[in-house]
Amino acid sequence: MNNEDKFDAIIVGAGPAGSACAYTLAKEGKSVLIIERGDTPGSKNVTGGRLYTYALEMLDKGLYEGAALERKVTHEQIMMLSGDRAINIDFHNPSYNETQKAPMSYTVLRAAFDEWLASKAEERGAMLVCGIKVDELIEQNNKIVGVIAGEDEMYADIVIAADGVNSFMAQKAGLSGDIAAEAVGVGVKEVIKLPARIIEQRFNLKEDEGAARMLLGCTEGIHGGGFLYTNQDSISLGAVFMPEEVGHKKQSVHEIFQELKMHPSIYQLIEGGETIEYSAHLVPETGFRGISKKLYREGFLIVGDAAGFVINTGYSIRGIDLAIVSGIAAARAVISASNGAETGPLYLKELHDMRLLPTMKAVDGFSDILETPWIYDKVPNLINDVFDSLFTVDGEVPISIKKSVMKLIKENGLSLWQLIKFGIKGVRSL
Repeated sequence: MNNEDKFDAIIVGAGPAGSACAYTLAKEGKSVLIIERGDTPGSKNVTGGRLYTYALEMLDKGLYEGAALERKVTHEQIMMLSGDRAINIDFHNPSYNETQKAPMSYTVLRAAFDEWLASKAEERGAMLVCGIKVDELIEQNNKIVGVIAGEDEMYADIVIAADGVNSFMAQKAGLSGDIAAEAVGVGVKEVIKLPARIIEQRFNLKEDEGAARMLLGCTEGIHGGGFLYTNQDSISLGAVFMPEEVGHKKQSVHEIFQELKMHPSIYQLIEGGETIEYSAHLVPETGFRGISKKLYREGFLIVGDAAGFVINTGYSIRGIDLAIVSGIAAARAVISASNGAETGPLYLKELHDMRLLPTMKAVDGFSDILETPWIYDKVPNLINDVFDSLFTVDGEVPISIKKSVMKLIKENGLSLWQLIKFGIKGVRSL
């Protein structure tokens, strides 16, 4: 590639945001170059992972039907762990599995999904190059006009950063600094291979049904939680921890995660499986409040994780769908700007019109709830203690449920007033 090459857009990163942006631009006849640092799209990406299909439908109607997806999520689960005990809430809605419309969400494996989506962008006419690291941005007259990779200079009307959390490109553009430790979690994940039949038996699933399970009480009191997703013939099991808090613990992230795997209620689900993938990654944790204050400058836009587009409500985690939507929004802004309008403000307008920013703002209050430190150990302990008390029959005269609960609240180092204040805080946050 020589210095005379110029594209309508250069996209750094072939994850869902970058590929969705490239797909939309190429579909409209724009010349697009995607530069991916990994050997293949998805080879270095980590996510739970789960995709809400509305995002693919926004990209192109019916696109989900041929996508590299795993199982339709029909079981929403929340599990609270305490010692060897566990409570699992399983919400099953068969309508999530209806075939006359796109199922609400699927589990995904990023290596397969990202490669598939990037290939769709290529089919539309985008150019994809992998194994290339972008070293610098090219700036002329205070505008970003291209990138430098090794000895190659590549030019474009606009450069779009889709290079993930702690975006190197956003830093180079002067739109963000080094990411703060409290703004991200450290996520670890294993993909554990198991026969489809075994997965369906253990999770009470039909042939292509899937479960998405959020875990609380699995982080040794550290701000964070776990997740478990059923794939076609594997299980994705992971946990996210706040790095600063891990530093004060005697155990490493890996050791805590291995204890999670051996928990009786988890081990029985993965027993006999073979770990085929182990990965770790930074995860944006601040939601709407963590969105980059500057999402653009002249000749430059930020999308996906690089912009902080991730939602964690405690009962669900969303990232891939928001990444795709942001990529589409960026592409639409670039297309509209071809008529003379400014790209940056158009991008913000698209993020609002496509309901991405309003959605993130609507659930912003969950950040206040998740900042309460004792919900990660004392709450799971208390709830398990209450259920333990309810179901224990030992021949003794039971005390009233009210007295039992009050006693257990005190034994867990909490007070009724703390729980009332937490409830008030929760209502206000919602």
